[in-house]
Amino acid sequence: MSTALVFEQLADQSVRCGLCRHRCLIANGKRGICRVRENREGSLFSLVDGLVVAEQIDPIEKKPLFHLLPGSSSYSLAAVGCNFRCLHCQNASIAQYDAHDTSAMPGHKLPPAEAVRRALAGGCRSIAYTYTEPTVWFEYALATANLAADKGLYNLFVTNGYITPEALDMIAPVLHAANIDLKGFSDDFYRRVCGARLAEVLDCIRDYHRRGIWIELTTLIIPGENDDDVQLNGIARFIADELGPDTPWHVSRFFPCHRMLDHPPTPLAALERALEAGDRAGLRYVYEGNVAAGREQTLCPHCGAVVVGRSGYTVTRINVKDGSCGSCGKAIAGIWG
Repeated sequence: MSTALVFEQLADQSVRCGLCRHRCLIANGKRGICRVRENREGSLFSLVDGLVVAEQIDPIEKKPLFHLLPGSSSYSLAAVGCNFRCLHCQNASIAQYDAHDTSAMPGHKLPPAEAVRRALAGGCRSIAYTYTEPTVWFEYALATANLAADKGLYNLFVTNGYITPEALDMIAPVLHAANIDLKGFSDDFYRRVCGARLAEVLDCIRDYHRRGIWIELTTLIIPGENDDDVQLNGIARFIADELGPDTPWHVSRFFPCHRMLDHPPTPLAALERALEAGDRAGLRYVYEGNVAAGREQTLCPHCGAVVVGRSGYTVTRINVKDGSCGSCGKAIAGIWG
């Protein structure tokens, strides 16, 4: 447990958390929506600072980040907690963990310095704050990211895109990239399925972009929820118009899980419509996820050559030289090391 960052003390020992865009008003003795930040007599505390519930070395393609050091390994960490309540959460056992007292908080202690040491010892080039929502264990992520950057490691968020501008400003100098879920393009979908607001997510994505953080977006296509042409075209146009056509968009196949067991897996035709929406909007890098033999190669938008070949999470070829296509010499967007 540690004193939280980014909160305001109010009357009657209540506090206003300023870490995520819910901006929870928390009474004394209560917790925010994330369930891992608690008001104790007018001060806000993180109950999970330094308590890691998951750690492993992943290929960076699993995040997915396709335009950041392809073929490299990323040391991946998580604490429990999330500020969303997605009905289709794939990591609900840790992301939506609802403890009733601090003694029940799961995880093992892993000091930031030790996390960085393990990342380097494992041959990783980055640390990914992932599996749950890193915004709600921000203090640990920030401390680790500062040490990691000093050692030459890249820092990555895999996030739902709900951090406040003031919190993002604190970590932006050492946050190199993020994969942000843009889960749909309807406020009704966000409120009903995720417990959040679309406008806040879009503003947050713009905040990442304005700060020069490399971003890639992911949309899990759920039948009957966010697979209509209005939403797919809306996402594609938002990316093209506000982030630029070089921003990668990953469209992934849904499989029933958590509280959406009554929904069927995504038909391949729905993924194809998403790819077509991206192509119509002029996006240069649109990828398919959770599907065999899908669109997973990075092609040069100028000459069409394969610049990064992939088979699942395995990189089979890299034809990028100094950030440019090895065939025609044109620049390829991303961070290539």
